[in-house]
Amino acid sequence: MTFEGQYLTKQEYLDLGGSAIQDMPFNLLEFEARRRIDNETFNRLVGGNDIPQEVKICEYELINTIKGYIGDNNTNATNGNVASESTDGYSISYITSDKISDVVKSRETELTNIIRTYLLGIVYNNEHLMYCGVKW
Repeated sequence: MTFEGQYLTKQEYLDLGGSAIQDMPFNLLEFEARRRIDNETFNRLVGGNDIPQEVKICEYELINTIKGYIGDNNTNATNGNVASESTDGYSISYITSDKISDVVKSRETELTNIIRTYLLGIVYNNEHLMYCGVKW
């Protein structure tokens, strides 16, 4: 499977200080980060040749954040849905659907904030990347 149109190559990711990662996990993480950027920028970067540095750094941050979420999920998978444990009186608390929903919302907000931090005010091809027709 080939991944075309990357905003950040694996070598650029490593040059920015990214941890060593195999091609396929990197390509999947880059793809997810790129789709999130495209969603927030209304696809203004799709097919572009000269991707701004801010976009590359934004994608670097997104990849690291998403990679951290995957690590968190793998750690939690070994414990099932356990939220906390106590050994004194031996009690176990489980994650409820409300808590899962809160975690998902929190992560979505964090990823959106990363994109806004790096891309608000950035002009590409004479157009603001994040412009959606109204003021924030």
